[in-house]
Amino acid sequence: MHELSIAQGIIEVCEQHAGGKRVKSVSVQIGALSGVVPEALEFCYEAAVNGTLLEGSMLEIERIGATAFCECCGAVAEIEHFTDSCPCCGGFPLEIRSGEEMRVKELEVD
Repeated sequence: MHELSIAQGIIEVCEQHAGGKRVKSVSVQIGALSGVVPEALEFCYEAAVNGTLLEGSMLEIERIGATAFCECCGAVAEIEHFTDSCPCCGGFPLEIRSGEEMRVKELEVD
């Protein structure tokens, strides 16, 4: 379960930027192709924040859809998997444009 290490990374980033203040909420962006299971991340986050500046904070997860550029037809289209072909022409290869993100977007402190 790599979501636990991701939760710990989120906590580290937030503690570095919170200025020693309690964190009330954290907003993260998770791409559809990142391999992160949002429900598992929420579960791990709840366990990992105990005893930190983030204890009792709310985790808000924003899912970022996956898009790719088709080198065959020039379309930019939504995809669901790395192995998808172009939904417009069926062509390959596709250049991923979004969906691999995983970042702390903002945090709210006391």
